[in-house]
Amino acid sequence: MKEKKRTFCRVCEPACGLVATVEDNALVALEPDKLHPISKGFVCNKGIYGLDIHNDPDRLRQPLKQVAPGEFKPITWDQALKEIAERLSGIVEDHGVEAVGSYTGNPTAFNALYGPSFGSFMRQLGARKHFSSGTQDCANKFAGSEAVFGSRTMHPVPDIDHSDFILIIGENPAVSHMSFVSIPHPMQHLKDAEQRGARILYINPREIESASIAGKVLKIRPDTDVYLLAALLHEIDQTVGFDAQAEKFHGRNVEALRAFVARYPADRVAGITGIPAHAIRQLATDFASAPSACAHLSTGVNMGRQGTLAYWLLHMLVFVTGNLGRRGGNFYSLGFYERSPAAGKAVPEGFLETPFGRIRKPGGVGISLPGNLLANYISDHQEPIRALFVNSGNPVLSIGGEANMREALDSLELLVCVDIYRNATAEYADYVLPAAGAFEREDINITGIGLQFEPSVQFTEAMVSPAYERKPDWWIYEKLCQAMGLQSAFDGDENPNMWARVDAMLRSQGRGMRELRAESIIALERSQPDEFYDRYLQHEDKHVDCCPEIFADAQVRMEEIFAELEAAPANQLKLISKRDQYMMNSWYSNLPKLKRRDRDRNYLFMHPSDAERRQIADGHEVRVSNEHGTISAPVRLTEELMPGVVAMTHGWGHRNAKGMRVAGEKHGVNCNALLPSGPGSFEPLSNQAHMTGIPVEVKPLAASA
Repeated sequence: MKEKKRTFCRVCEPACGLVATVEDNALVALEPDKLHPISKGFVCNKGIYGLDIHNDPDRLRQPLKQVAPGEFKPITWDQALKEIAERLSGIVEDHGVEAVGSYTGNPTAFNALYGPSFGSFMRQLGARKHFSSGTQDCANKFAGSEAVFGSRTMHPVPDIDHSDFILIIGENPAVSHMSFVSIPHPMQHLKDAEQRGARILYINPREIESASIAGKVLKIRPDTDVYLLAALLHEIDQTVGFDAQAEKFHGRNVEALRAFVARYPADRVAGITGIPAHAIRQLATDFASAPSACAHLSTGVNMGRQGTLAYWLLHMLVFVTGNLGRRGGNFYSLGFYERSPAAGKAVPEGFLETPFGRIRKPGGVGISLPGNLLANYISDHQEPIRALFVNSGNPVLSIGGEANMREALDSLELLVCVDIYRNATAEYADYVLPAAGAFEREDINITGIGLQFEPSVQFTEAMVSPAYERKPDWWIYEKLCQAMGLQSAFDGDENPNMWARVDAMLRSQGRGMRELRAESIIALERSQPDEFYDRYLQHEDKHVDCCPEIFADAQVRMEEIFAELEAAPANQLKLISKRDQYMMNSWYSNLPKLKRRDRDRNYLFMHPSDAERRQIADGHEVRVSNEHGTISAPVRLTEELMPGVVAMTHGWGHRNAKGMRVAGEKHGVNCNALLPSGPGSFEPLSNQAHMTGIPVEVKPLAASA
């Protein structure tokens, strides 16, 4: 008998509502939840394709042990837990807790019960070397907001529905559906905004898909957004002027901000940004003069060399124009946890001196050790990592320096991967543990706390029980705690209540898990924009720090990078990552329906003028290289790109992933092999990897032979 159950998508932050059809404990269909109070029947193709991932025959079914290179055999959970505990205990006894590390991938952010159990396991071990995909996509935002607002969890979202001017930088909402603002169907909101008269402007190196639906693109050279933002602030200061109320009552260090941005007038930055000075001045005037204006930036800027400073200056653009804490500007969205802004306050600012240079002190919310140093910490550290736990991640393909990463992982004494697939990283694992998928576990939409355009909280039961021998991530780590003789949720209770933490969070809003289970979805009142300064801002003086002292070294570095950009050859090509509606990192790389026709490979996209100069035609195989690596790929010519910019889609390169047959057969190439890694390859303020605007050379393959 078929049964329909409400659930939600766990691919990205909006957590769009879904209805699952279940028959005989099998998930047979997913469709949009038309009665969902927030997503209102919208879900993108990636949400619907969750059905194909759930039913993929290549998904892990039981614990695996590697018995020879590339050869795995199934073992029982009891054997896996016992052997992992014994080997881990031996490593800790011989080398200490500094020999233990972890890498956490993006899917764990959409798994509410994972964090507390994994955190408990690592804390009780005393392990401190933690890496995550956060330093590949968003660590800059946590570092920036901590300095400006006093909390890493403070990220004012754009009030798109009421704004007269919407500025979106380094983001393609039609494909990515936005990040650090949870808004189902963002393009419908933007389309509606344009129809009521709002101006929408995207700053991007290419003519993005979003602009074909709503808004226009102003093209910019990669990795120069921070200079555009500084110039906008300077031009506003010189013309329209900073908002007097904001400056007088809500800001400190405003004069230091003025002095800093004065170094970057429009005439100076025009050459490196590729945007004419008059266009920069006009944009500054238009934004500052609009009745209301909001701004947002995402991974296209985050992944640059100066993502934290760019995020700071974006906050300043909204602040000095009087649009922070204002209808139609940017506002803080509280969500279901009343104390969530303060959750990011406890970590002291500071840096660590390491054998690989100065890095931002990890810990707390959002900032881990630099993923770009993971291979170094395994291979080159005085106290090397010998035992590594990788959770829903694929650092072999997602971090720069693939060859170094492969060599490092191969040298480990113990590698444990917890995942739904045996991916490229898991090929090096001693043990691969099968995690329950999104529809095989209870969950809530926890990722949206503090980011939701329309706040809500939703609970989903497991749509089906975990098939084969799969287990929820929390179960795996609580059982590992037990096997290690550590405190575990299973101590004295084989059916522990894992929702006590969330229940306490809900009680801060006068709600609770019992109510949430009964109602499934609770829509919450949206925060009032004008409450921002008095209620949510976390600095003790309730003022925005307009020029944080911790940014001093980064400001010097910003000038050094400016000089480097000025000196770059005129014909230098820069590589950016291109978002694809059929790929979500490497999550969707094993689905046959997403590999049809010409989607069986990833292309190098190139402007015709750049190709002509290099005697390259559409469809040619080319050699793409730099000091970090070399790959070959077919070319697609497009005038959507700014001349001087080339683009590739990441999430490919699964040639040696034997556990993912479709991905292995139609593997494409890993463009991250061209990224820098190791010391100096990340932003010191946040440990964020440099992953965009990468200098490359492109030659016809025959010519480079």
